[in-house]
Amino acid sequence: MSKAVLIPGKEKRVYSRHPWIFRSDIARVEGEFTPGDVLDIYSSKGKFLARGFYNPASQIALRVMTYHEEPVDRDFIFRRVHEAIDYRRSFADLRSCRLIFAESDRLPAMIVDAFGDVLVLQCLALGMERFKQDVVDALVEELHPVGIWERNDVPVRRLEGLEMQTGLLYGQVPDRALMVENGIKFLVDVKEGQKTGFFLDQKENRAAIAPFVKGKRVLDCFTHTGSFALHAGYYGAREVIGVDISEFACQFAEENAKLNGLEDRVHFVTANAFDLLAEKSRAGEKYDVVILDPPAFTKSRSTVDSAKRGYKEINLRAMKMIEPGGYLITCSCSQHISPELFQEIVRDAAADARVLLRQVEFRTQGKDHPILPSSPETQYLKCGIYQVFPV
Repeated sequence: MSKAVLIPGKEKRVYSRHPWIFRSDIARVEGEFTPGDVLDIYSSKGKFLARGFYNPASQIALRVMTYHEEPVDRDFIFRRVHEAIDYRRSFADLRSCRLIFAESDRLPAMIVDAFGDVLVLQCLALGMERFKQDVVDALVEELHPVGIWERNDVPVRRLEGLEMQTGLLYGQVPDRALMVENGIKFLVDVKEGQKTGFFLDQKENRAAIAPFVKGKRVLDCFTHTGSFALHAGYYGAREVIGVDISEFACQFAEENAKLNGLEDRVHFVTANAFDLLAEKSRAGEKYDVVILDPPAFTKSRSTVDSAKRGYKEINLRAMKMIEPGGYLITCSCSQHISPELFQEIVRDAAADARVLLRQVEFRTQGKDHPILPSSPETQYLKCGIYQVFPV
C-alpha cells in the first residue's frame, strides 16, 4: 500500500486523534495512488500512525479511517454503519434522527438523516464517495427504508473534485417525506429543502422549550419550515408567530401547522427577521418568549467579526421585546463561533439592552450528532435558554 509520510512534528494531530491531516502537513507520498485511495500514514521516523483516504486536491488531504492496520473495505464500511446505528438505537427514534454524523461516526464526510421511512444521504469527500454504494447497502440491511435519496448538491464537493448531484439511490422517495418529531408531524422536502430537508440537530433543544411556552405569546425568528414554532404551539403556547425571509418556507410551515391542527394558534409571516425585530422593538411590541434560530452567519474565520455583530443585533433587539420574567431562546450553528464566544456576545447584548439574564440551560446539538472532544469542529450548535429581567 502507498503511504504518506508526515512532516516532523505534524504527527501530534494524529496522536491527539483529530481525524484530519492537512496537505501542508505531508512531507511526501511514496508509491502509486489514485486520488481517493486509502493510504497508510507514517511519522517522519517511519512509525505507522493510521490509515485514511488521500485526496491531494483537497486542503484536508488525509481523512483518517482507522488507527489500525486493517482493510478498509466493504466489510469495514458495514461494521461502521452498524456501529453508528446501534449507538442511536439506545436513545433515538430512528425514524427522526441523524443516523451517520461524518467524522463523529468514523465515516468521514458522510451524513445520513432519517425522515420517517426515507433516508437522505450526503457525501462530501472523494474517498467516501467510492464507498457510497456500500453505505447504501448497509443502510438497507440495517433499516429497510422505503427509499434513499442523494443530496450531493453542495458546492463544497467541488473542492474534492466531485460533481454536484441529486437523485435516487434506492427504492422510491416522495417529494415530501412525513416525519414525527417529539410527537409533532412534519412534512420534509427531501429533494429541494435546505441541506437534507430538515434540521434534526435541534430536536432535543426544541423539546426543552416545553416548560417555558405554555400559555405564552411566542415569536420565532428564522423559523424555516416552522420547527420551533410548531413545538411552541404543541406545548401549549396561546399564540405563536413564526418569521422567515422565504415565502416558500412560510407556506411549508403553514402546511405543517395544519397537519397538526395548530393553524388557529401558530401563524407565519414572510419577512426579514432583522428588519422585523428592529420594527417591533421600536414599536414597543412585547412577547413572553422570543426564539432566535438563524442560519450560520459565518462559514469562515475571516467573517467572524461580521457574524458577531449580527448575533449581537438580533439578541439585543429580542431582549428589549421580552416581557419581564420572559424567556429568550437563542441559537447559533456557526462552527467558527465557539460556545464561549457566543455566550460573550449574548452577555454584551444584555448589557446594551439593560437587562439581567438568568441562564436556565446552555445546550448543544442532540446526541445523534455526537461530539468528538479531539475534534472541536464536530461541536457547532449552541442553544441558550435565558430568563430576562429589566434592570
